[in-house]
Amino acid sequence: MAGWRWWRRDAPLLSITGDTGSGPVVVMIHGIASSSVTFVHLVPLLEADHRVITMDILGFGTSPSPEGATYTLDEHAAALDRTIRSLGLREPFTLVGHSLGSLIAARYASTHRRELNRLVLVSSPIYLPPAVLGDPLDRAGMGAYFTVYEFLRSNPVFTQRTAAALAAIAPIKNVLELTEQNWQPFMLSLQNAIESQTTLADLSRVKVPVDLVYGTLDPFLAPGGLTIVQQLRHVRTHRVPGVAHLVRPKLAQAVARVLREPPAPLG
Repeated sequence: MAGWRWWRRDAPLLSITGDTGSGPVVVMIHGIASSSVTFVHLVPLLEADHRVITMDILGFGTSPSPEGATYTLDEHAAALDRTIRSLGLREPFTLVGHSLGSLIAARYASTHRRELNRLVLVSSPIYLPPAVLGDPLDRAGMGAYFTVYEFLRSNPVFTQRTAAALAAIAPIKNVLELTEQNWQPFMLSLQNAIESQTTLADLSRVKVPVDLVYGTLDPFLAPGGLTIVQQLRHVRTHRVPGVAHLVRPKLAQAVARVLREPPAPLG
């Protein structure tokens, strides 16, 4: 698929890895260097009264890695859009995104108002250019993320070895997968979707209720970004004490509770 571009109708179909249960539809998308195994603890909590659909994002898991893709949020969202349209859903659904998946979900939601009834973002790495932050600590912290990410992108051997070591001790089997095969999607997604994100602008255009669920020990959570998100009137935040980035059982239970609560009113 040489020369593929996100705006074309032939955006790749993502791999649908799970479609279970019946009831209101919940679509889940995972984050960078991972797969839909991210939701192994969350799906069982919902499938008794929801139809839960999981898929692998562009370039990861069993989804395609198109030649020429640059893995921007637009490209990720275009592939998500085509895959969702292929499902033939007849009613608005809830979209759940974890980590990078939450940024993709926000981009999709910003331009697909009629398809959704709710947006749930989990462990969202919402970053801004450090210069726009007034608080010196927030500015320094935000800058540190960009410095670390640039180092990871520039040192593939170190990054892949570190990822392999972390994967060996991760509490969810196969939740972290970074190899030579998916290095290009990882590196470009990090640069063009996470570091170059406009998620705050995307969220300002979303016209459905938004829930942001995060753990107090999440190392990828930027306080400066979180503070601004909390000021958006249609966003409700849920702080989960004692949990980090991955959707382990405690965080999964918190997300399931949020999904069973009525959404926050708009306005």
